[in-house]
Amino acid sequence: MRLHRLTVTAFGPFGTTQEIDFDALSSAGLFLLHGPTGAGKTSVLDAVCYGLYGAVPGARQSPGTSLRSDHAPADLPTEVGLELTVGGRRLEITRSPAQPRPKKKGSGFTTEKAQSRLREYDPVDGWRPLSRSHQEIGEEITRLIGMSREQFCQVVLLPQGDFARFLRADAEARGRLLGRLFDTHRFAAVEDRLAELRRSAETRVRAGDERVLAAAQRIAQAAGPAARESPLPDLQPGEPGLAESVLGWAATARSGARERLDIAACLLAMAEGRQSAARLALDSERELAALQQRYEETRRRAAALEAGRPDRDRHHERLARARKADLVAPALDLREAAERAYRTACRARDRARAVLPGTLADAGAEQLAELERRLRQELGGLDAAQRAERRSARIDIERAGLERQARADDELIREADAWLADWECTRDGLRAGIEAAQEAATRAEQLAGRLEPARARLDAARRRDALAAQVSAATERLATTREHAAAAHESWLELRERRLRDIAAELAAELVDGEDCKVCGSPDHPRPARAADGHVDKAAEDRALDTHRRAEEARTRADRELGVVREQHTAARAAARSAVPQPRDGAGADPTGTGPEADPTAAELGALVDRLTSMHAEAHRTATGMHAAREALAAAEREQAERLDGRQTAERRAAARTSLREGLDREQDALEAELANARGDFGSVAEHAALLERRVALLAEAAEAVRAEEAAAQRRKEADDRLADAAFRAGFDTPQAAAEALLDDAAQRELQRLIDAWQSEAAAVADRLAETDTRAAADRPQAAVEAAQTAYDTAERSLRDASVALCAARERCAELGRLSRGAADEARRLGPLREEYDRVARLAGLTAGTSADNERKMRLESYVLAARLEQVAAAATARLQRMSSGRYTLVHSDARSGGRRAGLGLHVVDAWTGRERDTATLSGGETFFASLALALGLADVVTDEAGGVRLDTLFIDEGFGSLDDQTLDEVLDVLDSLRERDRSVGIVSHVGDLRRRIPAQLEVVKERQGSAVRHRTEGEVSG
Repeated sequence: MRLHRLTVTAFGPFGTTQEIDFDALSSAGLFLLHGPTGAGKTSVLDAVCYGLYGAVPGARQSPGTSLRSDHAPADLPTEVGLELTVGGRRLEITRSPAQPRPKKKGSGFTTEKAQSRLREYDPVDGWRPLSRSHQEIGEEITRLIGMSREQFCQVVLLPQGDFARFLRADAEARGRLLGRLFDTHRFAAVEDRLAELRRSAETRVRAGDERVLAAAQRIAQAAGPAARESPLPDLQPGEPGLAESVLGWAATARSGARERLDIAACLLAMAEGRQSAARLALDSERELAALQQRYEETRRRAAALEAGRPDRDRHHERLARARKADLVAPALDLREAAERAYRTACRARDRARAVLPGTLADAGAEQLAELERRLRQELGGLDAAQRAERRSARIDIERAGLERQARADDELIREADAWLADWECTRDGLRAGIEAAQEAATRAEQLAGRLEPARARLDAARRRDALAAQVSAATERLATTREHAAAAHESWLELRERRLRDIAAELAAELVDGEDCKVCGSPDHPRPARAADGHVDKAAEDRALDTHRRAEEARTRADRELGVVREQHTAARAAARSAVPQPRDGAGADPTGTGPEADPTAAELGALVDRLTSMHAEAHRTATGMHAAREALAAAEREQAERLDGRQTAERRAAARTSLREGLDREQDALEAELANARGDFGSVAEHAALLERRVALLAEAAEAVRAEEAAAQRRKEADDRLADAAFRAGFDTPQAAAEALLDDAAQRELQRLIDAWQSEAAAVADRLAETDTRAAADRPQAAVEAAQTAYDTAERSLRDASVALCAARERCAELGRLSRGAADEARRLGPLREEYDRVARLAGLTAGTSADNERKMRLESYVLAARLEQVAAAATARLQRMSSGRYTLVHSDARSGGRRAGLGLHVVDAWTGRERDTATLSGGETFFASLALALGLADVVTDEAGGVRLDTLFIDEGFGSLDDQTLDEVLDVLDSLRERDRSVGIVSHVGDLRRRIPAQLEVVKERQGSAVRHRTEGEVSG
C-alpha cells in the first residue's frame, strides 16, 4: 500500500483546505513530520485513518467528539480525500462526516448526513466511480489492505509509546494487544466453547446425580426400618462414585427388606393356627347354645298349642255348617233375584198408569192393547196430508229465495250502471299516473348522477376546513421547534467554546506523576493548568449536543408533518372545487354561485346536497308507483269487463225467475185445499200426527208393564217353593237358618287356614320333643358363647395384623426392586454423561491452562500468541542488533512469573554480559529503539499474516529525543535501510536535530485561523 496524496478540508485543526503530497515526501524514502504542540501532526495521521476506514484511531474516537474544525467557516463542509495504490489498483477515497450546515431556506442549521465516495483510476478512461455506500467501501478497503482499523493503526501508524508499554507490560496486557493484531479470537472462542461444553456436561451430570439421589430418597422411604439401619451415602451431586455408592446401599436395603418378609411369613402361619382353633371352639359353643335355645322354644310352643285347642274346635264346627249352607245358596240366590224383578215390574206398571186417564187406571193389558190398535189406524190416515204440508213449506222457501235473488240482481245492475258511467274518466286518470311515474324515473336517474359528486364535494369541503385548522397548528409547531432548535444549537456552541477555552485544565486533570504527557510527552508536570470558575466538562457539552440533536429531530418532524398536512389540505380544496353535473332542464342547478377558482362553503354544499337528496327522494317515490299504476289500469279494465258481463247475466236470470214464480203459485193453491180437511182443529197436520203418536206410545208402554208385573209375580212364587225344599234337605229347620250359616269363600279359606296351622304346629312340636340331641343339650350346663367369641376376635385381629404386615413386607420388597431397577437405569444412563464430562473437562482444563497436565498453565490463545511473539521477536532482533551495535537480542520466554500464567514473556539478551534480563530493565533510549525494532518486526509479521500486502508507507510517532547522537545515527540507518524495500517512512518528532538530518519534511504550522501544512524538500519550500 502506497499513499499518494491527502486532502483535508475543515478537519480537526485545519480550518481551510490543505493538501499533502506523499509522492514528493516519499521520494527521499525518509521524511519528517514536525510542528509545535497542538498544531495537528497527529491529525494528519487521523485523516489518513479516517480516509481509509471512516473513523479515527480508537483513542481519539470518543463519543460526541466532532471531526469538524472550529476554525472553518459555516459554509465550508468538512471533507477528507485520500489517493493511494493498493493491490495494484489506484483508488481515491473521499469521506465527509455528519455535520451541521446552514439551511438553504430560512435561518438556522440542519444536519448533513455522512457521505463516502470511492473512485478508481483507469489509464484509458480516467477516474471511474465505484461506490457511494459506507459499508461497501469499508469492506472493499479492508479486503484490499488485509487489515482492520486497529491493525492498521498499530502496524502502519507506529505509536512508540504503546510499544514501550508493550515491552514493560505483563503477559495479560501483551496478550490483549497481540490478540487484536493477529485476530486469535477464534482460539479464545474454542476455549469458551470447551468451557461451555464442560459446564453443559457438568449440568447434565449433576442432573443425573440428582435423579439418582431422588431415586435413593424414594428407596429410603419405601425401605422403612431397613433404611434406618444403613444411612444414605454422604455424597453431593457431581462427586465421583455417587451412583455406585447409591446402588450398593440400595442392595443392602433390599436384603434387609427380604429378611423382614420371611419373619412376617412365619408370624402369619402362627396366627392362622391360633385363629383356626378359636374358630372351632366358637362354633362348638354356638351349636350347644342353639340346641338349648331350640329345646326351650319347643316347650313354649307346646304350651301355646294347648291353650289354642278350644278355638280350633269352634272353627271346625262353623266351617262344617257353612259347607252345608253352600248347598242352599243357589235357591237363596234365585229367590232374591225373583223378588228384585217383581219389585222392578211393579214400579214400572205404576209409572205407566200414572200418565193414563183416570178411566184407564185399572184397565187390563187386553183393553189397553185394543185402544192402541185403533189409534194407530187413525195415525196412518194422516201420512199423505203430512207430505203435502211439507211440500207447501218448501214452496214458501223457494219463493223467498227467488225474492232475494231478484233484489240482489237489481242491486248489481244499479251498481254496474253507476260504475260504467265513470269508466272513461277513471281510465284517463290511471294512464296519466303511469306517464307521471315514467317521467319521475328519468328525473330520479339524473338526480342520482348529480347527488354523489355533490356529496363528495361536501366531504372534501369538511376535510378542507378540518385540515385548515391542522395546517395552522402545524405551522405554529414548526415555528416553535425552529426556535427551540436554534436556541439549543447556540447553547451547544457556547458550551463547546467555553470547554475548548479550558481544555488545558481538562487535560491537566488526567496527568499522573511519572507518566508521559499525552501532549508534550514529558514525564514532568511543573505547572498543570487549573480549571476556571464555571468550567464546562465533556458531559455538559454532550448533554447540550444531545439536546441540540433532539431539537433538530423535532424540527424535522414538525416540518415533515406540515408538508403532509398542506398536501392533504390542497387535495381536499381541489376536490371541493370540482363541478357537479348540471341538469339539461336547469332543475336543481348548483346554487352555490362559486366559480372554479372560488371555495364553496360547507354550508352551501350541504344545502345543495339536501335539496338534491329531497328532489331525488320525491322522484324515486313517484317512480316506484309505476308498477302499481299499471296494475291498477289492468285491474280497472278487468273490472269493466266483469261488470258488463254481470249486468247481462242478471237480466237473463230475472226473466227466468218470472216463469218459475208463476208455476210455484199454482202448485201451492192446490196443496192448501187438501190440507184444510186434514188439519181439523189443529194448527197443522204435523201437530195432529204428533199428538196421536204420543198417545199410541203411552198405551203400548202401559200394556207391556202390566204384562211384565204379572209374569214377575208368578216367578217369585215358584222360587219360594224351591228354597223351602232345599233347606229341609240340607238339614236346616228354616230357610232363614241356612242363610245365617252361609259364609263366602274368603271366610271359609281363613277358617281352614287356622285349622291347618294348628295341626301343623302340633305335628312340629311333637317332632321336636322326640329329638334326642336337643334333650341331651338341655341337660348340659349353659353354653359360654361370649367368652369363645372374645377369644376368636383376639385371634382374628392377630391374624389380620400378621397378614397386613406380610402384605406390607411384600409390597416393600416389590417397590424396592422397582425403585432399585430405576436407580440402576439412571446410573446406566449417567455413565456416558460422566465419560463425556470427564473428556470435555480434561480438554477444557488443558485449553484454559488450569489442568495439572498443562505444566506452564498456558491458555490455548496464549499458546498461539506465543508462536506469533516468537516470530515478532525474531523479526525485531534483526533490526535491534543493528540499532544497538550487536549488543541486544529479543527472545521469547514461556516461563511463569509469580503466580501468573506463562507463554507471553519477552526478554532481552545482553551480548556484553551474556545474561538474559527483562525488557523493563532497559534505559529510556534503549527502550525506544527496542520498541522501534519491535514495532517494525511486528509490522512485518502482521503484513505476512494479512496475506503479504506490501506496506510502502509507514509512520513512526515520537521517542527520538531519548537517543544520543550515535544511537540516533544507527536508528536512522535502520530506517533508511527500509528504502531498500521501496518503503517510505514518516517520522513524527519534536527533535530539532532530526530537522537537520532529514531534508524531506512536512511542517504543520499553528495559526489563529487554523493550522496549515508546508512541504520542505532539499532546497524547496511549498505550502
